[in-house]
Amino acid sequence: MENILEVKNLCVTFRTSGGKLHAVRDISFSLGRGETLAIVGESGSGKSVTSRAILGILSGNASVEDGEILFCGKNLLTLGERELCRIRGDRISMIFQDPLSSLNPIVKVGRQICEAMLLKGICDRRAAKSRAIRLMEEVGIPEPCLSFDKYPFEFSGGQRQRIVIAIALAADPELLICDEPTTALDVTIQAQILELIERLKRERGLSVIFITHDLGVVASVADKIAVMYAGKIVEYGLCDEIFYEPCHPYTWALLCSTPDLDTQDRLESIPGVPPNMLNPPQGDAFAERNRYALKIDFEEEPPFFAVSPTHSAATWLLHPDAPRMEMPEVLRQRIKKMKEATNG
Repeated sequence: MENILEVKNLCVTFRTSGGKLHAVRDISFSLGRGETLAIVGESGSGKSVTSRAILGILSGNASVEDGEILFCGKNLLTLGERELCRIRGDRISMIFQDPLSSLNPIVKVGRQICEAMLLKGICDRRAAKSRAIRLMEEVGIPEPCLSFDKYPFEFSGGQRQRIVIAIALAADPELLICDEPTTALDVTIQAQILELIERLKRERGLSVIFITHDLGVVASVADKIAVMYAGKIVEYGLCDEIFYEPCHPYTWALLCSTPDLDTQDRLESIPGVPPNMLNPPQGDAFAERNRYALKIDFEEEPPFFAVSPTHSAATWLLHPDAPRMEMPEVLRQRIKKMKEATNG
């Protein structure tokens, strides 16, 4: 499969009053055409910083210190602002977490969708209105002709997110980055938005990066999953490999803290707090919170160990000389039930 995006050895830091904060530390991944990659991890793990680096919209105190971001073979980090603007919002679009803050509250939604087309010179105003109404219909806005002249406050949270999606699609992008697009919505609306994104991906041939802190959200939409912790990818694989054969203790912890329909007991939490990235710890950044940590975890950072041609994890537990550690029993039973339900 042809890759539309390749991120190689990306490092992003922020200048702060306390020193240099290492937000993204030497991460690499690829995304094929028509694929969905989910980037999963706790708040502060570097997920959103990665997506903003791809778009070139990092804050003024941020800098990309190393790496490449290849979009269709072109390194976005070497482009000038004018050339990058021709790609941003045109070939690559982004959906943010809070739809209300993404929309101008005093401008009618139809005009906001039209502006996304007019700014890119896709069509004239008359054609833009017709196209905007079709987009509103495509994303499921009821009575699009009437809704065209409404303001954002006249819509529900789920409908506002659909409008934001319509804006993101206005220029027919090839890559859609979804930064926690369902976090502010209730569970039922979350499912509807996920179904919408998946349908649009199929119909338009989109490639999608889906950023979330909740593994359960992406179970039905992701082709590949990258698990991030403390600015690094710690496990990377196909969706089924991450859910049925997880190998990193952090992935185990995330899965154990994710509710499902059979959850009755109190969910397990991950003890401790993420490390201070002004001074990244020696060894494995997850070691202090890892009940399965080995002595070497506190001394040396683990490399990636291949589990399969498509699955790898950065944990010393996969070293040939490491003692055998079993995943938590609660997770083992959950995976067993999932496999039985799938096979049944």
